[in-house]
Amino acid sequence: MKKIFEVVGFLLMLWGVGGLIHEWFDWFKLWRVVDRLGWFEGYEIYANIVLAVAGIALMVASERLGGGSSKRD
Repeated sequence: MKKIFEVVGFLLMLWGVGGLIHEWFDWFKLWRVVDRLGWFEGYEIYANIVLAVAGIALMVASERLGGGSSKRD
């Protein structure tokens, strides 16, 4: 389950950062997930920031709450 959360968090962060790069520099047209949704018309930058931060938070949370895979001495 930890790996799934890490992968989903990484994808969210990647889509958010890719969307920001697309908004600012008009690159990465493949990664513009927020632009394809009509709900965020005019708020694409804010939505991409939230997407990237949510992805980072999910990766950090999965690392902290992840199971007993780490050894403690």
